[in-house]
Amino acid sequence: MIRKLKHGKYRLYSRKKDEKTGKRRNLGTFDSREAAEKHEREVQYFKRH
Repeated sequence: MIRKLKHGKYRLYSRKKDEKTGKRRNLGTFDSREAAEKHEREVQYFKRH
């Protein structure tokens, strides 16, 4: 899940919430939405291979 931050960058969060904290895990902050989407695809690939 990608969210736009106040300062204009994009942050990638995990799809599921953390059981202990109830929040989504931060998977990185990126300058552009395209970069965040690219990294999200890489994360999904890594989880399946």
